[in-house]
Amino acid sequence: MRNLFFIGMIVSASGLIGPPLALALGLAFGLSTVHTFHAESGRLSKFLLQAAVVCLGFGMNLQEVVHAGRSGFMYTAISITFVLGLGVLLGKLLQVGKTQSLLISCGTAICGGSAIAAMAPIVQADDEEMAVSMGTVFVLNSVALLIFPLIGWRLHLSQTQFGLWAALAIHDTSSVVGAGAKYGSVALTVATTVKLARALWIVPLAIATAMMKKSKAKIYWPWFILYFCLAAVISTYLPHYLPKSVGVLAGLDRLGKSALTVVLFLIGTGITRNTLREVGTRPLVQGVALWVVVASLSLWAIHSGWIAL
Repeated sequence: MRNLFFIGMIVSASGLIGPPLALALGLAFGLSTVHTFHAESGRLSKFLLQAAVVCLGFGMNLQEVVHAGRSGFMYTAISITFVLGLGVLLGKLLQVGKTQSLLISCGTAICGGSAIAAMAPIVQADDEEMAVSMGTVFVLNSVALLIFPLIGWRLHLSQTQFGLWAALAIHDTSSVVGAGAKYGSVALTVATTVKLARALWIVPLAIATAMMKKSKAKIYWPWFILYFCLAAVISTYLPHYLPKSVGVLAGLDRLGKSALTVVLFLIGTGITRNTLREVGTRPLVQGVALWVVVASLSLWAIHSGWIAL
């Protein structure tokens, strides 16, 4: 099994397959085999995701990043507030445990697994609550990466519209970036920038929750977002002084896209039959209902022109 796992990683990194197929291969591996290296896979995917996002910054223009981040700030703030409130309400209606409900709501509102991992020690979530929340979010991430580009093409969304929709409605950064990369370069820039601005909300939410619960748990700060911004600065200004650096920057951008494809394969391998069983019906219904409402409302607002960059 380990050999098949490494072959899948190599094929994903080779450039022979795209992000959706890499995810599909990972899902096929996770659902059809029994392996014991979930922890190693999780740590590696987390590191590779952060490294991939930083490398993608070397292919972006700082002015575009600043414009997308500033324009998307208000939409992100409104979206997070709405999703958290609706998620807690749905959790109560479905009688989902308070901790699980909060984690699923935070994961949907901000940035999936990263938000859940940051909030879990603050709300003193146990392993089962973590597994259920993570499993719910990861399953929906996998679905979103496959269907969002299809919906975007069907509705003839512009790349800017699709990038904004992906950033507001898909949970994890990896799937947001993967969907954006599948749709186009402009979609990738918008999706990545707005999503990273959204991810920064982990910090104030974690601090507010810790104050309310009087928790002393360590709060996770997503430093890789700062490195992404520095990479965009280098990509924008260095070629003016060192024209030969263009090739190096383009190579780093390609490296980031390859690493992202590997991340999606690793995420797929984490969705196992045990994961699906552990999620349970009510938390999954909460997660699906919350996600469908967020995706539908944000798509309607963007498609009708209510939300635009």
